[in-house]
Amino acid sequence: MDIKAEALKLKDEVITLRRFFHENPELGYQEYNTQAKIKSYLSELGLPFIEMPKTGVCALINGKPGGKTALLRADMDALPVHEETGLPYGSKTPGVMHACGHDGHIAIQLVAAKILAAYRDKFQGTVKLMFQPNEEEAGALDMIQAGVLDNPKVDAAFAVHLWSPVQSGYLGLQAGPVLGTTEEFELIIKGRAGHTAMPHEACYALSGAAAVVEQVPGILGNEFNPLYPLAILFGKIHSGKARNIISGRVELGGTIRFLFPNEKHYKPLILEAFDRAVKGICQSRRLEYELEFIPSNPSLFNDSNLVEIVKRSASAVFGRNDNIEEFKSLAGEDFAEISQRTPSVMTFIGIRDEEKSSVYPHHHAKFDIDEDMLTAGVELQVRNVFDYLNGKDWCET
Repeated sequence: MDIKAEALKLKDEVITLRRFFHENPELGYQEYNTQAKIKSYLSELGLPFIEMPKTGVCALINGKPGGKTALLRADMDALPVHEETGLPYGSKTPGVMHACGHDGHIAIQLVAAKILAAYRDKFQGTVKLMFQPNEEEAGALDMIQAGVLDNPKVDAAFAVHLWSPVQSGYLGLQAGPVLGTTEEFELIIKGRAGHTAMPHEACYALSGAAAVVEQVPGILGNEFNPLYPLAILFGKIHSGKARNIISGRVELGGTIRFLFPNEKHYKPLILEAFDRAVKGICQSRRLEYELEFIPSNPSLFNDSNLVEIVKRSASAVFGRNDNIEEFKSLAGEDFAEISQRTPSVMTFIGIRDEEKSSVYPHHHAKFDIDEDMLTAGVELQVRNVFDYLNGKDWCET
């Protein structure tokens, strides 16, 4: 068995699969064609699978009896973005695009499954394949509640994420908290409407909203350790319909992101401080408010033992051990839900290449990947499975 040779042999196949998914993107919980393609591919491999909520798929590769269970996870959903790459295999669906690399994740996992299925007699234990819908809106939790981590019980989970901020040929990887907790919020500030010629008869909700946007991030920044990342951003605001009317209502929405060492301790403190800051600003202006927090993703934690496995695998994949960068981000990822329940590791595979124009950030209309890194992702995941299930002293021959 030569894992590198097997992965390279399937390079055209993994690229073809990625381009199929890129050309046919589907939004969260609408991935019906994506699901059908995955099921067809798994059927050709002779792998048993089940459908899971709502468009998810879970499959098993049974190796030699006994041993542990390793889960590989790939997300499936696209984004409501109109593609502007000009690629010949660009999205066929106006306003929907794979702008985050999930098309590549599915392709990597399918081809890794093909190799693992062919050599299932070479490892002891079970590989569970989790094809997850709706990652952008926390779909992992639905599959977890439906039992994806049970029967057989998952002992460790591996995921890769194609990542444009990291240069091709490099990996972003470290132990501990690596992706931030995300809490979304909806805020309504209520005043009293009036005429702009008579502001004294109104209660200026828009002024309060402006103060909240401007002051709240600074207020919270002074309450918590500045060495821990905390970002409060407002993504939307709406008020009024006419230039000469003082609106009595402002609707805002945004996110609170943080990466603290003790999420469970700090999260309620941060949310309480946010509420208190908004309340103080509103009271000073005789305004009322309604605040709703919408939980999104907890922090993603990389298990230190699994990180060492990935490092060994990466050394074999790239033939070097100096291409791993320490990595942290306030981006949210619902693989975090798995990392909160079982030892897990997410590896960020660099796909940034100026010559190939794969330089745009995630969720951008011109986002693209360096497809040469797909094969590296396949080989990495296959090696991770063998190392974890057989032990670090396993041998390919």
